[in-house]
Amino acid sequence: MISDYSQYAWLIPLFPLLAFLALTAMGRQLKDSGIYISIFAMLASFILALLIFVERIGGKVVDYTFNKMNWLQVGDYTLKMGFEVTNLNALMLVIVTLVSLLVNIYSKGYMKGDDRIHVFFGYIALFSFSMLGLVISENMLELFIFWELVGVCSFLLVGFWYFKPEAKAAAKKAFIVTRIGDVGLFIAILMLYWYMPGHALDFTSIHNAFTSGKIDPSIVTWIAILIFIGAMGKSGQFPLHTWLPDAMEGPTPISALIHAATMVAAGVYLVARTFDIFHASPDALLVVAYVGGFTAIFAATIGIAQNDIKRILAYSTVSQLGYMMMALGIGVSYTSGMFHLFTHAFFKALLFLGAGSVIHAVHTQDINEMGGLSRKMKITTWTFAIGTLALSGIFPFAGFWSKDMILTEAYEHNQLLFWVGVIAAFFTAFYMSRLFFLVFMGSSRGKAVVADHHNHDDHTQGSQTAQEPHESPASMTTPLIILAILAVVAGFVNTPFNAWLSNWLTGQNHEESANWTVIILSTLAGLLGIGLGYLIYLKRSIPRDVISGKVPWLYTLLNRKYFIDELYDTVIVKPLNGLGWILELIDVYVIDGLVRLVAFTVVGIGRLGSRLQNGQLQTYGVIMLLGMLILALAIAGRRFIHAG
Repeated sequence: MISDYSQYAWLIPLFPLLAFLALTAMGRQLKDSGIYISIFAMLASFILALLIFVERIGGKVVDYTFNKMNWLQVGDYTLKMGFEVTNLNALMLVIVTLVSLLVNIYSKGYMKGDDRIHVFFGYIALFSFSMLGLVISENMLELFIFWELVGVCSFLLVGFWYFKPEAKAAAKKAFIVTRIGDVGLFIAILMLYWYMPGHALDFTSIHNAFTSGKIDPSIVTWIAILIFIGAMGKSGQFPLHTWLPDAMEGPTPISALIHAATMVAAGVYLVARTFDIFHASPDALLVVAYVGGFTAIFAATIGIAQNDIKRILAYSTVSQLGYMMMALGIGVSYTSGMFHLFTHAFFKALLFLGAGSVIHAVHTQDINEMGGLSRKMKITTWTFAIGTLALSGIFPFAGFWSKDMILTEAYEHNQLLFWVGVIAAFFTAFYMSRLFFLVFMGSSRGKAVVADHHNHDDHTQGSQTAQEPHESPASMTTPLIILAILAVVAGFVNTPFNAWLSNWLTGQNHEESANWTVIILSTLAGLLGIGLGYLIYLKRSIPRDVISGKVPWLYTLLNRKYFIDELYDTVIVKPLNGLGWILELIDVYVIDGLVRLVAFTVVGIGRLGSRLQNGQLQTYGVIMLLGMLILALAIAGRRFIHAG
């Protein structure tokens, strides 16, 4: 059966592109009404994505590919462009459009009063277009073009408040660090072009070539690792993770969009989309698994010592992305990694938007200056609690089922990674309970809140009237409620008793069974983490400074993120700045000096010539006499040399 709706999938990225063009051309004239252009464009994209998704789960629909547009022709080779719809990217289309739609609605309230709100919504529309184009790309080069557009959009959105030095620095950092990974991906595409039969770059040909073993195994490993380097940059895997927490300098809705469904999800999606290449190289899968496992526990330990509400969630994202990569690297299939991406999109968007609701109310991001918000922000509190439990992997929330699937595969195929995952789950539950108890429970520890007519993250400008924290408007709380519902029910699409998502994504019947050892250990890890957070930060039967007081060096190490940024600054940034300084000196004093010397010489000769050509016969006579004298001396010297 051929899908009817899939042939219109190209409209899904087109709607937000048209919104971007309209807002760019007429945004200032449209003022606040321009916001609805972006919202309705994303609504149209979501409806069409949902129709495609429902159609594909409703019957045996074959993959739809359109690649009849000739984009580039060199000799006998023609590069075609188009789009492709499979079960994998149909799922991604629903995730991206739904989260983008909710972020658009939420931003209407959060960004109210911002002078550049039309620019903000234009950037979101362009960002959504880029991600959706990436998802339905039919070949690797087309994917790479949208991949770079996603990077450009992240630069624009992270640095949206460009008047803040921190925002400008974070935008540049995100752009530069992800470019490192992009070089790896670009080289992988070049190698694919060189080694693929007929230089084909479309995903169907890649699937056929790598599943049939037509490519040399050593080449396969290099291609897979280079693709993974590209994914490491976008998905914040160690050591290319440092841009992602700094990206918190952007508006909170953008943090939700980047961390839940767009940019960081692109790296995981890339590995899943090219899983045939990785599956053909056990060595590459091993690299992916161990990098992912290390990233998961590395970022989780950093999260327990951060005090900025958004940075805690940012390191949580890095850790969960490590989980996803670990799942992909274990190599059973890509379904467990994509399942966790699916559930994570909802509860992480919920947590970031909930954090935005808190910041909107208290105008600070330091969790040590919060507290007692549960009495004044009930919707935010309850929805944030659901997101916390889902992220902590507590039954029956969505995160429980996807984490359980990953840990079950790890338990059966790699015991080391299993225990890494369990320990990371404990740290995750601990730092999330710490965040929740400090922000919502107990009594308020904050200073008087200043009313703000610009709802920017922690840089308030407004009147000096004190204002008590209060619940956010309906435009902000409605997306929280929708995401909270999804954070509860989304996990039931794939359980140990009904592996519907796995069967649907792969087209195969998977026999699933509950591994009670894994279920008990992962649940205990989550409950122990929450229990420890409760004893320290709510009941206070354990001193809060148990780490910082007893082992200050360890707390400093975690709080300063293992000094990775300082290491990069010393080893990479400063030497490159020094090299740039030397090259600037060479440019200014050597290259420019030679240019100035030539110019000075020519000008000097010209001025001398103009003085000589002054119209006075006496001067001409002297010049002629000097010329004859020089000529006579030259002739005499030549004769003298020959005579000698």
